[in-house]
Amino acid sequence: MSQHFLLSAASRTLKLKDIYKAGEDAAYAKFCEIRWPETQGQAVCPRCGGFEAYNISTRRKFKCKACHHQFSVTSGTIFASRKMEFTDLLAAICIIANAAKGISAIQLSRDVGCQYKTAFVLAHKIREALALETKDTILDNDVEIDGAYFGGYVRPANREVKRIDRRLRSNRSGKRRVVVALRERGGRTLTTVSRREADGVDFAIDRLETTARLNADEAGHWDILEAVFPVNRINHSEAFSLNGACTNQAESYFSRLRRMVGGQHHHVSGRYLHQYAAHTAWLEDHRRESNGALASRIIRNLMVAPVSRCWKGYWQRGAQAASACA
Repeated sequence: MSQHFLLSAASRTLKLKDIYKAGEDAAYAKFCEIRWPETQGQAVCPRCGGFEAYNISTRRKFKCKACHHQFSVTSGTIFASRKMEFTDLLAAICIIANAAKGISAIQLSRDVGCQYKTAFVLAHKIREALALETKDTILDNDVEIDGAYFGGYVRPANREVKRIDRRLRSNRSGKRRVVVALRERGGRTLTTVSRREADGVDFAIDRLETTARLNADEAGHWDILEAVFPVNRINHSEAFSLNGACTNQAESYFSRLRRMVGGQHHHVSGRYLHQYAAHTAWLEDHRRESNGALASRIIRNLMVAPVSRCWKGYWQRGAQAASACA
């Protein structure tokens, strides 16, 4: 029996020990190399595109010879105005890449040695950058669609006479959300978060080519999609897979998401559920890559992601942060 890839040495190409052993200069060079791959890490002015710049080594900054603009390797990216050292940033990225089911902010803060607030925002910035990887992706092959509900737990009353039927909509908290997933077999996973699974119909129409072949369960709201796409339906009361019709890959995604929410984070606010859903989708799509390749991919996404409207100054903005991230 052949060895699973994740158990092989080929899946372990990056170690935390090597990051800290190489030091700050090597970590900084890694960010420069990924930010400016066309010049092998030589600075390129983000304002005018000039290839010649003075190196201000005392502040790890550059000054463009053409327009005299001062910039750093993280200027204009989601890591703009960062204060953490590059070794700690690279270590945090490595830890997140190694976490198959995600990692809580408090554990990340302990591993890296930073405040909980710093780890919380850092992890969410990484999730935001990962979500941008599939921002404009359109699926066009065999695709599975399904939805799963998260959150909205209502604590039952202590005395039996005061307990209510929590299955009724009138007795729910109103915080429950559904994650709708479009998963292409052998391709990418796209997600959206809403209050009703039926909202996934519009999401599918927007993110699928008309040539896509859908697989869905027997939920009535998916009937509308049969007028747009060829749809194979599977009745889960009879079988999980029948004549090529199944939603097993979508269910696999939801299984990882539930383990992430229940096993690592324990509670996820509905306001941020879309970022955890996108993070899980990214992990599913790249589950057969080494941890070194995953870390490099994360850095590339971070270096092309713009400054975050949601997470820049999150703790300083207080209540206003909630509306920006919704």
